[in-house]
Amino acid sequence: MARVALFILAALLFTVPAEAQQCRLCYSDPAAKEGEPPLTIEIWADLNFSKLALTGRDGGAAELSATGGGKRTSGSMIDLGGVAVAGHGRITGTPGREVRIDLPSRVDMTSPDGGRAELVEFHTDLPPHPVLNARGELEFNFGARLVVHSGKGGNLRGRIPISVDYN
Repeated sequence: MARVALFILAALLFTVPAEAQQCRLCYSDPAAKEGEPPLTIEIWADLNFSKLALTGRDGGAAELSATGGGKRTSGSMIDLGGVAVAGHGRITGTPGREVRIDLPSRVDMTSPDGGRAELVEFHTDLPPHPVLNARGELEFNFGARLVVHSGKGGNLRGRIPISVDYN
């Protein structure tokens, strides 16, 4: 199986999405047929929860939907507005091939001033068995839940490993 890994920078608070990022870790499947294109992934938009605030020391959470970028908060977390952006990626490879996209179960987030949080409950808008179209492409969105356990946040950042395999 071809295995492609891409680590993206998730600029989550008080930042704008990054421009399209090309996969630099992509390689072709050793069992691929001659002339078959390699499986690649590009991330066009990082997760961006926009502006959030903690109103207490108990922490809180914000969830960003993969479909439409809707944002919900809970606990001591409140939404201060701004445009939240779901992650957006594009996979290319052999037309008509089924692929599997694996997102992590948990990602640690940190800020330069010592804030800590985690991303959990990653999800996509993909069908159960995603297939590359006739041009060998598949675009998808992904979201997650940001959880802050203490009363300290900040401009949180982390790396989200996303892997793609042919099925």
